[in-house]
Amino acid sequence: MALALYRKYRPRTFAEVIGQDHVTEPLIQALKSGRINHAYLFSGPRGCGKTTSARILARSLNCVQGPTPEPCGECESCKALASDGAGSIDVIEIDAASHGGVDDARELRERAFFAPAISRYKIYIIDEAHMVSSAGFNALLKLVEEPPDYVKFIFATTEPEKVLGTIRSRTHHYPFRLMPPNALRPYLEHLCRLEEVAVEPLVLPLVVRAGGGSARDSLSVLDQLIAGSGPDGVTYARAVSLLGVTDNALIDEMIDALAAGDGAAAFGAIDRVAEAGHDSRRYANDLLERLRDLIILRQVPDAAEKGLLDVPEEQLARMQTQAAQLGPATLSRCADIVANGLVEMRGATSPRLLLELIAARMLLPAADESGGALLQRLERLETGFVPGAATRPAADARAETSHPQRDPSPAQRTAQDAPNAHAAAPATGREAARAAAASAAAHSQPARATARPAAPEDSGSAQHPGTTPPGDDSSYEVADPWAAADPARTPEPVRPVEQSRAPEPARAAPARTPEPAAPNAPLAGADDATAVRRSWDEIVRMVGRSSKKAAAFAREAVVRDIDGNTLVLLFKHKIHANGVENDPTPLMDAVHQVLGGKWQLRCEVGGDPRAAAPRAGATAPASAPPRSTAPKAAAPSRTPAPAGDDWPTPARVGGVAPAAPAPAQSTGRRAPVADDGPPLEEPPYDPEYDGPPPRTIEGFDPGDEPTDEIVDAATARQTTEQAAVESLRRSFNLEKLD
Repeated sequence: MALALYRKYRPRTFAEVIGQDHVTEPLIQALKSGRINHAYLFSGPRGCGKTTSARILARSLNCVQGPTPEPCGECESCKALASDGAGSIDVIEIDAASHGGVDDARELRERAFFAPAISRYKIYIIDEAHMVSSAGFNALLKLVEEPPDYVKFIFATTEPEKVLGTIRSRTHHYPFRLMPPNALRPYLEHLCRLEEVAVEPLVLPLVVRAGGGSARDSLSVLDQLIAGSGPDGVTYARAVSLLGVTDNALIDEMIDALAAGDGAAAFGAIDRVAEAGHDSRRYANDLLERLRDLIILRQVPDAAEKGLLDVPEEQLARMQTQAAQLGPATLSRCADIVANGLVEMRGATSPRLLLELIAARMLLPAADESGGALLQRLERLETGFVPGAATRPAADARAETSHPQRDPSPAQRTAQDAPNAHAAAPATGREAARAAAASAAAHSQPARATARPAAPEDSGSAQHPGTTPPGDDSSYEVADPWAAADPARTPEPVRPVEQSRAPEPARAAPARTPEPAAPNAPLAGADDATAVRRSWDEIVRMVGRSSKKAAAFAREAVVRDIDGNTLVLLFKHKIHANGVENDPTPLMDAVHQVLGGKWQLRCEVGGDPRAAAPRAGATAPASAPPRSTAPKAAAPSRTPAPAGDDWPTPARVGGVAPAAPAPAQSTGRRAPVADDGPPLEEPPYDPEYDGPPPRTIEGFDPGDEPTDEIVDAATARQTTEQAAVESLRRSFNLEKLD
């Protein structure tokens, strides 16, 4: 019967022990100098040479020529302690896993006082010492502290922290370690030559990986492969089937699919893994190891030469190509996904399903909101990577236009300068969606904006700017619902939109002479404020992801105006304004993510938004042209004053856009004009003016939104308390108690 390899090739001297130089060299020096302790503690993982080193130390101590670091192997003690020897009566090996009680410790203590029979020392090798009970250690404590001169103790354990502290402090502790692959693989090759067995180059890395750094486990795996080998020796196919590891071809196929963004190839590889009977969890673990190797290889190109990787040369060349195809962000994100997926696969009833979901997450970084997915997408943009033949989703294109464009590109300025261009003013992605909805409802309104600057539209007949054929209302702007609650805006009829507008001097193309702005150019503040109001529900939603408290305060805010790069918010109550001012970071981060740019914040508190009126003599923004001659607006008709508690509805997630408030009394600038017509002079101040009547939007369907209750003059004069008492009386027949 053949002897197991780990027993047949067990080291006989410290010089034959591999991978443990930090332990063997101090022991050799101690034996040479004669400074031998009475107790030793060998600790480390299984199969790393603890018990073998204890037997070598026993042979070195009891050798006729000893104590010596190189036992002769000829004396009776050395022969008895050899790997094929019968053992020595003076060297007692005890398995503490089954003999760790207090009675066993007492028996050992009684026998320890007898002198050795034929050897120099009586040596006790206690394996699995951490299994000794506390009472057993206490029974041995006095003996270990002050043993007879001829008694030596060698404790071997995998968990030294469980050894009683009073015992551990009286020993010399030598920690053993797992063997590195660069030391274990040459040793295995040497044993294969001694056994005269042919082994393919790809087999030994599998053996080393299966052994996990344990010499005994690696020798057991190699012994199994040699026992089942045929005339051709140990082949790679046989090793893969016996060890249950994944074939490198399947791993390479998945890596190539990830590099190309090919979903069909990735899921095809998973299907072949399942058809071959491989364990999905083992495949995921092997894939994670390959990703780890690629990350190291990308950061350290000569990792194989430095011993960081243990792979054959042909496989190393293939891995170098894969590392060049996959960027560091992609490799890092894929490794994180597979590592998290391995945790989810524990105890899963359908491991293949989870493996397919892991592959889908790795292939779809656009569906992930994490920072790693964003880095991977940026990496793809930098390298010009296009996954497969997939086109860019329209949603991603619309997302790019959701930020206010302060400085148009040269292509946009050229399109604006074209004399026959019929392009509309720049709008956000949300405005484009609303304009498209209005166009579908009225069948006459063109789209206001697209994801990228569009070429000028061709028209059959040239129209003079500012004119519209009879019966054609496609060039009229939709009435702004924000103006219904803003008394600072002068009630004017809706004016047609100019088909081409002169560019501002700051936005003129570099190659052309800047043209002066037209006197009736619209103010930028109105357009920016409208864009922010329409995006406010999305801003509040993003604030809620980072701070629920900040989102609650932001819902009570109403966008009043845009003053340059300052966002002016109006609050009904001061507590809400203080809440935003004390912690503006979540709100400003959300505004930056949705609108882009760098913004400042100013909070204002107003009581009744409809009670405020513009101050006389307010100046227009500096960006507006000077106003010379303009007809005075007629005084608007007076309407009944609304209730004192009316306030524009704050933004609610999923709701409609709130009504815009009137400017607070603290501001000194005039509200911008909402259309492109010539600016009018400010009407005389009227303290009883409550603003224009609400304007309706053509094609607007309020749906299930609740409508305001129509009140008469008497009800309008009621206070909030009176209205509440009246409502309770009508609904529940309740009366107020005096």
